[in-house]
Amino acid sequence: MGRIATIDYELCQPNKCGIPCIRFCPINKTRPYKAIELSSEKQGKPVIYEDKCIACGICVKKCPFKAIHIINIPTEMEEKIVHRYGVNAFSLYGLPIPVENEVVGILGPNGAGKTTAMRILSGFLIPNFGILDKEPSKEYVLEKFRGTQLYDYFNKLYSGKIKVVYKIQYIEAIQAYVKQGIVYDLLKKFDERGILKEVIDYLNLGNMLSKNVKTLSGGELQKLAIAIALERDANTYIFDEPTAFLDVRERINLMKALTELRPRNCYIFIVDHDIMFLDYVADLIVITYGVPSVFGYFSKTYSAKAGIDYYLKGFLPVENMRIREEQITFKLHDTRDDVIAIGEGDVIFWSQLFKKLGDFELLVEEGKVKKGEVIGIIGPNATGKTTFIRILAGEIEPDKGYVTSPSLKISYKPQYLSRDSVNCTIVKECLKDVNKAALEESNWLYIEVIKRLGVDRILEKEIEKLSGGELQKFFVAKTLIKEADVYLLDEPSSHIDVEDQLSVARAIKRIARMRKTPVFVIDHNILLIDYAVDRLMVFRGEPGVKGFGMSPTVVSRAFNNFLKEVDITVRRDPETGRPRINKPGSYLDREQKTSGQYFYTI
Repeated sequence: MGRIATIDYELCQPNKCGIPCIRFCPINKTRPYKAIELSSEKQGKPVIYEDKCIACGICVKKCPFKAIHIINIPTEMEEKIVHRYGVNAFSLYGLPIPVENEVVGILGPNGAGKTTAMRILSGFLIPNFGILDKEPSKEYVLEKFRGTQLYDYFNKLYSGKIKVVYKIQYIEAIQAYVKQGIVYDLLKKFDERGILKEVIDYLNLGNMLSKNVKTLSGGELQKLAIAIALERDANTYIFDEPTAFLDVRERINLMKALTELRPRNCYIFIVDHDIMFLDYVADLIVITYGVPSVFGYFSKTYSAKAGIDYYLKGFLPVENMRIREEQITFKLHDTRDDVIAIGEGDVIFWSQLFKKLGDFELLVEEGKVKKGEVIGIIGPNATGKTTFIRILAGEIEPDKGYVTSPSLKISYKPQYLSRDSVNCTIVKECLKDVNKAALEESNWLYIEVIKRLGVDRILEKEIEKLSGGELQKFFVAKTLIKEADVYLLDEPSSHIDVEDQLSVARAIKRIARMRKTPVFVIDHNILLIDYAVDRLMVFRGEPGVKGFGMSPTVVSRAFNNFLKEVDITVRRDPETGRPRINKPGSYLDREQKTSGQYFYTI
């Protein structure tokens, strides 16, 4: 039995805590050697010697900043280490196996090594196999993988026989490298496969071809990055979170593009948190599990359906490994027992609304929302969803019509998160400024929001050092713990994994029910919307030109109308209840279209 000891040095503050991890260590007290001590190499912060540690857990419990994790691991798992970032740092075990002419989907929590694995498979990072005292080499990598399925891949990669195209996770970085340039010129420049017209058609790029890169929105940047990746002539394609910033219609277009335009006889990896998307585009699924920021382990390869089902059930049969305590299931909206009857205790009412912003016009049907209700909002980007939320929040006034919410206290999480908008440096300080009581461990808000979202683990972190997923959860928590009459959340699922998406959904529903306040949620993740909301608003129109928002209605009916417009059908999996997209032209697709049941709820 081996062990992993990690210390989050961003959280560790020995000058503030009195180093109880060292003072209370039983090895330090009773043995002639140390299991943990301060190190000059770590700027005076502690180092844990894993071969001396007995994993008693005292230092873990005593650390006031929750910076220490110690986990016992089986010896056979320890032998599969592929990379470690340093002493008391994250460790990665195993890698997904490349399969030629198959799309391998990677599914798992943030901080479990998915991007690290992609960097290794792309050749950007040479793995060290846990050996920290010498530089990693390609020769040693080949020696370690000799006799395995990975040897042939890395041998070709390191000899230059494999060309890799890597669509990075954070597409915002594209503007740092490509500061100027017209979209069409860039697409034409990188069109090595001669599929320029097809890429433009499938990804619906027509309205952005004349734009300069520096003016593109997040969704437009994402589509540009995907388009260029597909145009390149390579042997390995890696798409890291390609659905981020894309609306439902754009995700469907992306599914079709990856299915029809993907090169043959190559390796393709797709990392994403949208289960419906992976279920549609992936042939195989590899699941990442472990403890975020401590260690990550890659499972065996499963078929797409089986892998996703095992992931939701929280048990991997081949590994005989339980990766989650509870199973994720989906309950039909019509059978939910916690929904308050529509019409009781109306909180917000709006008349028919009209708003003109520049060349864009928005018209929204009249509607009302009751106490404790969660309203989902879906539709294409640039059709007025955020504008409607801003009208409810009182940020802008409608040209025609009225809303009752400006007289109410609003708590609003915007779509684009700015660290500069926060007037403090530490997560804990920021949350205290919003609601000090919510940070008391006995308070229900601490349990239902702070702890449920895992924000308790980042309370001592600086806002500037939060990852994209951590920043999203911080803003969601900050919004939900605020005392308000109405809660408005714009794209709360961006950059967070499936577990956190469902945790956000549960927290949203809990806030709505406990405080008897309405919550509006704009999101493009059908899974989260299906899981969380009571009624649904659908927006349609011509992006950037005009938008039309429908009144809140029954989820199944709204989904059915929306899916009919985008010409896809969705069924529920009989075992898990999760929504699944039918392949176009399949028996189920034709049957549901014939019956008019584009969203099959049974």
